[in-house]
Amino acid sequence: MKRLDQKLARIRAGKYKPTDFIIADAKDGDMGPSLTSSGPNRGKDGSWTRVRTRAEFLDQIRAIVKQDILDIMLMSASNAEVLHGEKLFQKSAVTSAIRANDTTCVWRMRGAAYHHTASIPFRSANLPRVMYGTAKAPAGKRAAKGPDLGLYSITFNNDIEADVRSLEAFNQFRADASAIGFRYFLEVFNPNVDSGIAPDLVPHYVNDAILRCLAGVTKAERPEFLKIAYNGPKALEELASFDPSLVVGVLGGGAGTNRDAFELISQAERYGARVALFGRKINLAESPLEMVAMLRRVASGVVKPLEAVKAYHAALQKKGIKPDRSLEDDSKVTEEVLKDAAA
Repeated sequence: MKRLDQKLARIRAGKYKPTDFIIADAKDGDMGPSLTSSGPNRGKDGSWTRVRTRAEFLDQIRAIVKQDILDIMLMSASNAEVLHGEKLFQKSAVTSAIRANDTTCVWRMRGAAYHHTASIPFRSANLPRVMYGTAKAPAGKRAAKGPDLGLYSITFNNDIEADVRSLEAFNQFRADASAIGFRYFLEVFNPNVDSGIAPDLVPHYVNDAILRCLAGVTKAERPEFLKIAYNGPKALEELASFDPSLVVGVLGGGAGTNRDAFELISQAERYGARVALFGRKINLAESPLEMVAMLRRVASGVVKPLEAVKAYHAALQKKGIKPDRSLEDDSKVTEEVLKDAAA
């Protein structure tokens, strides 16, 4: 069993400990912002003048997988194909996963305005190709050659036509995935356009929308876990405590400060989340490997968020890496949703 499966088994059995908190690196930005999502190609001193090439981006993924701290590496199908071809995950405790759909709300290319329209469902990845390398799943039981886990994303906008269209696509995905034994976790974004819902009710609308859409889904087709925006302690506790069989995770949010990153994972764990997926906060870090190591220490309760910022800066100094922000600035909580419960 991979580390992810061991942790999920303990969580579902009611034997969770902070060391079981699941951390994923979301390296799937090439299916959204595209080229610029590869992150800064930094020199030894942390400075940079351009973004990584695909080859450099793949090197970053390899390094993080070999570090063996994360539980999940989320990628595009094309990058997963390359790395599985190298057998990077064959003996690794890290689980590989792909972005199984790419709704229009994540199409944030330079100059594009797709994300200003209510999200439209779309799927690039062919599941049998991803899992088996064939156009159709082979008859009988065969070991998967590629990832058997994917992220499926849906965005509810309080728009009956858009939301029904998204739910119908979700139904078809579940049927396709179930037919070949492909597992998934469910990402649910906050509305990406004006939903007409009061801002303080949006987190609860999202909770209700998630539970309503899964109420008619039996165990065989349910997600391994959820990935949602962190909308504050009240909304997270409400969802996480409602049904213990539904494992709740949070997404990493914007770039922010490193204090924001550490606060997010600390608060998420404290209020019931058992998973966190970080994209930009790892990818944009001065030292992604040090960032991953520190996120794990915070999630496990070894250090507090503010202490983690100081330890991270000390690690950068030891490596001769110039931080993007001063220690004072990097110690600030800048994301509003994190401020009230900051440790």
